Amino acid sequence: MIRNESLYPDYDVLALQDEWDANTREVVTKRLGPFEFKLLSPWQQDMVKTLARQLAWENRDEVLSWIAAHLDAELRSPEGEAQRKPGIPPQKELITAGLEALERWAKEKYFKGFLSIKAEQQLEFLQLLEVGGMPQDHGWNTDKQKELFKKLVGLVISAHYSHPWVWSEIGYGGPAYPRGYVRVELGLTDPWEPKPAKQAERGS
Repeated sequence: MIRNESLYPDYDVLALQDEWDANTREVVTKRLGPFEFKLLSPWQQDMVKTLARQLAWENRDEVLSWIAAHLDAELRSPEGEAQRKPGIPPQKELITAGLEALERWAKEKYFKGFLSIKAEQQLEFLQLLEVGGMPQDHGWNTDKQKELFKKLVGLVISAHYSHPWVWSEIGYGGPAYPRGYVRVELGLTDPWEPKPAKQAERGS
């Protein structure tokens, strides 16, 4: 496993998986892959991973692949969205059309597809998308652009912080069931939870 910089460099939440019930263990370990895609094409998967590099500041392909797989599952889910603004299409349509729009805008400005332009140019597009500053062609008005950005951020970040490698980096002890967090109401950590490296050094 390749780690980003972490306050918990020696912590691995997966070492605690025997404390989880079988269903929880299966759900979490499936996030390590391999993944099956039923909606997103290989190009769409690469687009999602490229966007996630910018939105989650993540470079590990294993984590990026999980983010794409999570998005694939979310867009296929029969469950309805909690709320949607008037004129905004369902998230499946919004995001798949949004990927095509980013590709078109990249070709119009740089004569290259979105995956082929520089990382800083991709970031610039996302910054403009956030405020509705991209070209308002093909029905992409300000509100629709902002909603696309908001939806992408929400799905990408929620997937990123559900990956066990990221849990290890932020010192999250994993699912509470069935063991539970006993001391949390007192503002304390349980003995099995990690301590930041510097704090651990002071305590040794």
